[in-house]
Amino acid sequence: MDTAAIAGNTAWLLTAVVAVALMLPGLAMFYGGMVSRRVTMNMMMMIFASFCLVGILWVAFGYSMVFGDSLGGLGLVGDPTEYPGLGQLLVAPEGSTLPPLALAALHLMFAGLTIGIVAGAAAGRMKFSAWMVFAGVWSTLVYFPVAHWVFAFDSADGSVQGGWLANTIGSIDYAGSTAIHVNSGVAALALAIVLGKRNGFPSQPKAHSLPLTLLGAGLLFVGWIGFDGSALGAADNNAAVAVFNTVAATCAGVIVWLVVEKLRDGHPTTLGACSGAIAALVAITPSCGAVTPLGSLAIGAAAAVVCYFAVSLKVRLGFDDALDVTALHFVGGVVGGLLIGVLAVPLAPSGGEGLLAGGGFLLLGKQALAIVAVFVYTFSITWVLAKVLDKTMGIRVSAETEAQGLDVVLHAENAYEISTHEALAPRGHAEPKVPAVVD
Repeated sequence: MDTAAIAGNTAWLLTAVVAVALMLPGLAMFYGGMVSRRVTMNMMMMIFASFCLVGILWVAFGYSMVFGDSLGGLGLVGDPTEYPGLGQLLVAPEGSTLPPLALAALHLMFAGLTIGIVAGAAAGRMKFSAWMVFAGVWSTLVYFPVAHWVFAFDSADGSVQGGWLANTIGSIDYAGSTAIHVNSGVAALALAIVLGKRNGFPSQPKAHSLPLTLLGAGLLFVGWIGFDGSALGAADNNAAVAVFNTVAATCAGVIVWLVVEKLRDGHPTTLGACSGAIAALVAITPSCGAVTPLGSLAIGAAAAVVCYFAVSLKVRLGFDDALDVTALHFVGGVVGGLLIGVLAVPLAPSGGEGLLAGGGFLLLGKQALAIVAVFVYTFSITWVLAKVLDKTMGIRVSAETEAQGLDVVLHAENAYEISTHEALAPRGHAEPKVPAVVD
């Protein structure tokens, strides 16, 4: 590869890192706007603080567990002692076409955002201290191994062994939905079951700021383009296919969700549009490099319909996934993963042959196996971890704290300070007198 091509790929990869970094405030805004204003800052802090914690673990041993040589050649987890501290990545190895720390930075973002997605299931009722312990241990025991299964490919010379799903099974996951969305959605389900229902469930507090949620969804959309477009690390036609399919699927997801919402509930809503976008983005993540643009529209539409109906399952089944992480991320990931087995075409970057392309049921079976494997492993480990933490340090706040709001009790702050009294104005600055606002 010539110097200009290497420089172009590096520039695109670093640009993608910046785009994906926008997903951190995007997720915080998306979730923060959906909850009561009494728990807004707690929700945002769960996302921001756990991201930073996982970043530390990533440098210490997480990168090694994902991209290190598979222990025993089993494809289950990378050697955690292979790249401690990442000092070896300061200099690119001979023949490398991308700076290794650029790839490490991109995957740090993936790891930190994945645990942030799980936080939505625990909104309004989990101890912050317990959440931070959960985030660190879950990332170590669940995310890093599963990411190794999906992202770590065998080296060309066979000297480094990667994950079993990517290499032994050969399932297609272009941008890592199995490790990120299916994984986080299953974890959200297990955590929600152990945590129990919020007071008053199934009644839920209304989203306190839909503009904040819409802005967050917009930032997530921007980041997702970098997320999917950088999956193969090159600024080429493959990246263009992934980017276009990502945008097309999102458009279909929004419109179809609004249509279904209008027909079922009588009103197309802002929250529905945001939910349709996220459902479609989740579904197109594994398939953006496997299908045609028409196929991406079908995947976005299918995800919107299936995820819309999946949202109601938490009430019917009696588990309280506060922000519908399971319905959007797990179910959306299942839709996108399985439809690869139906709609994949050999001309696409992933090169698979789905059912409609004459490939038979083989690819569909591989996709289903990958999803089932992640479900069984992640649900089991997450449920046990949450149970152990509950029995030791306790994971649920008191009923009084939940009623009063986690922001003021756990963090001694509020998202919004509204005062009709100059003496109570924040930081000593007088505010204009305004009518009292009832929360």
